[in-house]
Amino acid sequence: MPELSRRIRSIVTEGGDGWGVHYRATKMRAAGEPVVMLSIGDHDIKTDRAILDAMMQSAVGGHLGYTAMPGISALRKAIAERSLKFNTQSAEATNVIVTSGGQGAIFATMTAVLDPGESCVVLDPYYASFDLTVRAASARPIIVPTRAEDGFQPDAEAIEAALAPDTRAILINTPNNPTGAVYARERLEAIADLCIRRDLWLISDELYDSQVFDGAHLSPRDLPGMVDRTVVIGSMSKGFAMTGARVGWALGPKDLIDRMIDLAGTTTYGLPGFIQDAAVFALTEHPESETEVAERYRCRRNIAVDVVSGSNLLRISPPQGGMYVMLDVRSVAQTGTEFAEALLDQEKIAVMPAESFGSAAAGHVRIALTVADAELASALHRILKFAERRAAENGDGLAAGGA
Repeated sequence: MPELSRRIRSIVTEGGDGWGVHYRATKMRAAGEPVVMLSIGDHDIKTDRAILDAMMQSAVGGHLGYTAMPGISALRKAIAERSLKFNTQSAEATNVIVTSGGQGAIFATMTAVLDPGESCVVLDPYYASFDLTVRAASARPIIVPTRAEDGFQPDAEAIEAALAPDTRAILINTPNNPTGAVYARERLEAIADLCIRRDLWLISDELYDSQVFDGAHLSPRDLPGMVDRTVVIGSMSKGFAMTGARVGWALGPKDLIDRMIDLAGTTTYGLPGFIQDAAVFALTEHPESETEVAERYRCRRNIAVDVVSGSNLLRISPPQGGMYVMLDVRSVAQTGTEFAEALLDQEKIAVMPAESFGSAAAGHVRIALTVADAELASALHRILKFAERRAAENGDGLAAGGA
C-alpha cells in the first residue's frame, strides 16, 4: 500500500505507548484470570442514576440529531459557571468548546496553538498520552523532569532553560496524574511569569480539580496576565464518574475557541445531544455527585497511605489530589516496569510502571484507587507481601543496583 504519513507514524515511537502492562492484564482478565485492575483510572463507581435518567429522558425525548459543533449553549454556559466553583476569573459560554473528552480537548488545543515542527514543554512525569498528543499535532515535545525529592513540583528555571526558539506552549497538569502533586502557588506564579515574558501559551489540564485532599487547587488562569494565554482543560470523566460519556472541554480566550470550533467542523462535528443534556443536568441539578466521588477517593487515598506507610520496603508519598498513589519500589526492583510485570505474573495485580509516564519517576509504580475499599486494602497488603518475598530473594532486601 502507499506509505503512511510521517505524522501518523511518529505518534507512537519504538518504546510503545506506555500501556503494555495494562494491555497484558486486560487480555489475562478477558481469558478468565482473576486480575485486580489497578492500572487505569476508570471508576468502579457508577455514574449517578439521576444523571443516567436525565440522559435516557433526553434520548427518548428525541435529542438524537446533530448538535452545535462547540457544544449546546446550555452546556457551554454550565461549564463556564462551574469554573467559578474552583477559580476566581469569570468566563462566558463563548470561552468554552465542548470536546470528546479531556483528551480531545488537549489535541484540539495543541492543533490550535502549535504549527508543525514547533515545540511544547511537557513536564515529566506526565500522563501517558501527553507526549503522543504533541506529536499527533505534528509538533515536538520537550520533556522537562520534575524531581521526586521536590514533591514533583515544577521548576520554572528548569523549564526556561529547556525552551527552544520554536517553543510555543507549556503543558501542565494539576492535580497531577500520576504523582498526585498539587502545584504550589509560587510554582505556578513563576511559570506564569515565564509565559508572559516569553509569550507562551499555557495549557492547564485540571481534570482532577475537584479531587484535592491536601492544599488548594489554583488555576493559572486566575493569575495576573494569564486569562488571554491560558487554556484550561476539563472533563466530566473524573469528577462525575462519566468516563465513557466522553464529555470534555477547553476554556480559553474567545478568539482561540472560535478557531477550535473550525477544527471541530472537520473532526468530531459535535457530541451527542442526549449526553450533553446529561452533563448539563449533572453540573446544574446534581453537583453533589462530584463531591461524593471526590470523598470516595479521599477515603481510598487514606486507606492506601495507612496500609503502605508501615512498610520498610516500599515508600509512599501521600498524594495531594487525584485518583492514584505512587509507590517507590526501588528497594526491591530495578525499575517500576520490572516490579509491575512480576507483580502481574505472580499476584495477578495490574499496576502502571511509572516509566510509562516518563523517566523522572523511574523505579515507581502508579496504583489507581479504582476498586472497592476492601479489595483495595487486600491488594495493597498483597503488594507488600510480594515486596517482602522479593527482598528475601535478594538476600539483603535491595535489588542489584536498586536505591
